Amino acid sequence: MIGAARSPLMWVVHLSVLLLVLIWTLPTAGLLISSLRDKDQLAVSGWWTALSSSTRNDVFRAPTAEAQVERDGKFVISGNVRDSDAGTISAFGISSREPVAFKAGETADLSDGAKLTVQADGSFEIVSDTSMEGARGQRIFFTASTPPRFTLDNYREVMNASGIGASFINSLTVAIPSTIIPILIAAFAAYALAWMEFPGRSLLIAVVVGLLVVPLQMSLIPLLKLYNGVGGFLGVPAKTYMGIWLAHTGFGLPLAIYLLRNYMAGLPREIMESARVDGASDFDIFVKIILPLSFPALASFAIFQFLWTWNDLLVAMVFLGTGNNELVLTGRLVNLLGSRGGNWEILTASAFITIIVPLIVFFSLQRYLVRGLLAGSVKGG
Repeated sequence: MIGAARSPLMWVVHLSVLLLVLIWTLPTAGLLISSLRDKDQLAVSGWWTALSSSTRNDVFRAPTAEAQVERDGKFVISGNVRDSDAGTISAFGISSREPVAFKAGETADLSDGAKLTVQADGSFEIVSDTSMEGARGQRIFFTASTPPRFTLDNYREVMNASGIGASFINSLTVAIPSTIIPILIAAFAAYALAWMEFPGRSLLIAVVVGLLVVPLQMSLIPLLKLYNGVGGFLGVPAKTYMGIWLAHTGFGLPLAIYLLRNYMAGLPREIMESARVDGASDFDIFVKIILPLSFPALASFAIFQFLWTWNDLLVAMVFLGTGNNELVLTGRLVNLLGSRGGNWEILTASAFITIIVPLIVFFSLQRYLVRGLLAGSVKGG
C-alpha cells in the first residue's frame, strides 16, 4: 500500500528531473550544433534546422552591355548568379515585386526585347536579337536552396587567431592560484570557527555570512584603491598577477569559509576528542584528520571557484589590464567578435573552446563533488 501510494509521486519526481535535464541540455546541444554549422546558414536559420536545407533570397546584377558577345547572330550576356555556396536555384525574377515569378529553366522577357534564362545551377543567359545597350546590368532576383553543411571553420578561425595561446596561459595563471590560495586560507579559518573556542567567534561567523551578500561590483573600486595604495607604498606595480590573485581570494573567501565551516562542524566530535586524548595538537588534528575528511568539500568549492575565475572578465580587466600580453582568454575572444559584434558566428565555437578546461576539472573532481553534496545527509542510528 505504501509503495502504491508513493508511485505517482515518484513519477512526478522522475518527470521533473527529466524536464530539468532537458532544459539544461538543449541549449548546450544547440550551441554545439551551431558551432559546427556553416556561418552563412547559421546567420539565416536556427540550430534546430541544421539537418534541413536552408532557403535564402538574394539579388544579382548581371554584367553591363560591354560584356555581351555575338554568338550565332545573337548577342549574349552570360554568367552565374550564385557564389560557390549558394546552392540550387529554385526560382528567379526580374522585379523586386515578383522575385520568384519564374522557375529555374524558364525564360523571362525583358523590357528591351531580350530574354533571360536562369538554370538550376545558377548559370544564366541574356539573349537579344540586336546589340544591347545600357550603363547598368540587369538585376536578377533568385531563391537558392542550400543543403545542410557542417564545418570546423569556426573553430579554426578562433584557434588561429593571434594571441589565443598567450591568453590561454594567462587564464591558467590567473585561475589556478586564485583557486588554491582561498582554499588554503579558508580551510584554516573554517577549522578555527568550527572547533576552536575563542572570544568573538560568533561575531566572526556573522561577519562571514554578511560578506556573502556584498556585491562584487560594489567592492571592486574600493579594493582596487586599497591595493594601489598599499602597492604604491611597497613599490609593487599596479597591474600584476599578485593583484588579481588577492582580488579573487578576497571575493571567494566568504563563501569558502562558510561552506567549509559548515562541513567541518558536522564531522564527528569523537574523532577530535580521541586525538586530543592521544596528545595531538590542533594543527595535527587539522592536517591529519580534518583535511582528509574534508576533501570532498574542498573539491566541491574548488570546482566552483575555478569556474568563476576561469570565466571572469571584469576582475581581470581591472586588476590585470587589457594589454595584449595580459589579456585573458575571455577578453581575447570578446575582441575576436569585433567592436560591433560583426563576427558573432564564432561565438559558438569560442564558447566550447573556453569550457574545455572547466569540463576537465569538473569530470576529474565530480565524484568528490557528489560526496561533498551528500555528506551529512544520512546519519547512522
